[in-house]
Amino acid sequence: MVDFVHEALLYRDDEQYLAGTVPFVRDGLAAGEPVLVAVPQRGIDLLRGALGAQADHVEFLDMRRAGRNPGRIIPGVLSTFTNHAAEAAANGRVRIVDEPTWPDRTELEYPACVQHEALINTAFEDRPAWILCPYDTANLTPEVVRDAEATHPVVVEGEHRRPSRNYREPYLIAEEFNRPLPAPPPDALTRGFDLDALGLTRRLVAGFAAEAGLSADQVEDLVLAVNELTTNSVVHAGGSGTLFLWREGGVVVCEVRDRGRIPNPMVGRRNPGANARGGYGVMLVNLLCDLVRVHTRENGTTIRVYVG
Repeated sequence: MVDFVHEALLYRDDEQYLAGTVPFVRDGLAAGEPVLVAVPQRGIDLLRGALGAQADHVEFLDMRRAGRNPGRIIPGVLSTFTNHAAEAAANGRVRIVDEPTWPDRTELEYPACVQHEALINTAFEDRPAWILCPYDTANLTPEVVRDAEATHPVVVEGEHRRPSRNYREPYLIAEEFNRPLPAPPPDALTRGFDLDALGLTRRLVAGFAAEAGLSADQVEDLVLAVNELTTNSVVHAGGSGTLFLWREGGVVVCEVRDRGRIPNPMVGRRNPGANARGGYGVMLVNLLCDLVRVHTRENGTTIRVYVG
């Protein structure tokens, strides 16, 4: 029987944060379970100090970097750790402290955070993992806490652990947060593309990104991501699409629109398998970009990526 647990830890201060996370980590280590702590750096510093020498047996990742794009967390953080560590687990299970939602997440990022938390329940439902997700209730809005209860089957508050009264089916939550994106700015560079224009589109993106001041690696990442998206449009969405490019400060934003639809919200979050007819492209885009937002509907899909 698979032992998958997904909990929201509601905390108001450092004391409550450590009271909820330190025993979780120590119990995992005592059970011979590999432990990953993927939280913002401040939480890493707190936990390292509280764990002492035991911290040497824990893998730490700064979630502000590793999980800046919420769509990257399942394939690039949680699954990567689970796939690597599962064989080393004494009882086959891993433990993860996963904090993807912090107070200064932007309004644009937040829907992707909620979708991520909901879809953990689908991605890991058949895998032995215990995932604890801290939520800073002193600095997050009541709406965020409400969404945490909707995406976690179990809620932990202080010494109390209870089934969530508001938990909802993951795909329903994913669809609720499948929200339209703000319109591109009026001065965004706009180009249509088809099969014959894919090479020109890559060169256009490369020149725009370099002129905007992205590093050579960032330019390469953006060009590769846009190539995956435009190729998907040509192959799977009617043969053509529209590209929008613009700058937001030091960030380059690229949006691809086409007439296709992505029916499964797990696309791009889970390895599609050897026999799948696609799915790798969107996962690669999630791994390459600093933020990916997707809005899909019956008559078309918009995917917007941010690099920089």
